[in-house]
Amino acid sequence: MSQPPILGEDGRPWRPSPLLPRGDGRDRALVFVVATLCFLACLTVLVALAGDRAAQGWRGDLAASATVQVRPKGDESPSEAAARAAEALAAVKGVTEARVLDRAVAQRLLEPWLGKGNIPEDLPLPLLVTLDLDPAAPASPAAMNAALQQAGVDAELDDHSRWMKEVERAGFVVRAAALAACALTALAAAAVIAFATRAGLAARRDVVEVLHLTGARDGFVAGLFQRRFAALAARAGTYGTLAAAVMAALARAFGGVEGFTPVLPLAWADILACIPCPLLAAAVAAVSARRTALSILRAEP
Repeated sequence: MSQPPILGEDGRPWRPSPLLPRGDGRDRALVFVVATLCFLACLTVLVALAGDRAAQGWRGDLAASATVQVRPKGDESPSEAAARAAEALAAVKGVTEARVLDRAVAQRLLEPWLGKGNIPEDLPLPLLVTLDLDPAAPASPAAMNAALQQAGVDAELDDHSRWMKEVERAGFVVRAAALAACALTALAAAAVIAFATRAGLAARRDVVEVLHLTGARDGFVAGLFQRRFAALAARAGTYGTLAAAVMAALARAFGGVEGFTPVLPLAWADILACIPCPLLAAAVAAVSARRTALSILRAEP
């Protein structure tokens, strides 16, 4: 003969509640915080990829060009000296084109510093020869300087190496900043999960004591928190990743070929970099919850 069910204070059959009930109202706030952190982490990765692509593009443009400033000698006119320099450099292997910039172009280059209309007509301006280099096998600075010396042209070559170093340094700074931001985001998520684990243990201390009396070890109890918060972080990470992917897709669709901005070009493939975020969030939450739970349980008498 079956025993009658035990009734609660409301008259309904009493059922034991789990150690970590899924309907806890505090989960919504935790999901929102973790989802926001994952959203920001995904945006950081996307901006870092776009910045690195922009730096690589700038470096490619600089590596595929060079500039020569020509100084005429003796009775030679500036235009004649520039023409001889262009002719000598055009014959160098790895130079696809050499052209002389006229005075109007030189004036436009100086206008940002001197102002439009502030350049006198009798002001001596340096004659410049621009070079387009073969991207696959560009001419070396030594070969171009040797060609100028053989032609007897007094000129100064700028192969943009100094600017390329600056671009490479900027790309490194962008990547380092993105890694630092992602690391700080992971630490923030771990701290949030640790706080939630402490609160969960404090709220369920009586249940934990019963489990200990029945022979449950600390690792078993910590595993309950580990699985619970790992699943919660994976769900929150999915929300944050989807939000970041939607924002990136909208920027790519309505931002033209550039993506975010012309300075930060974004590719469709970059969105795939957000896919590991839920798994990483779950891993961080699992480690944080287990370590926190074990430290608290082992510290209890």
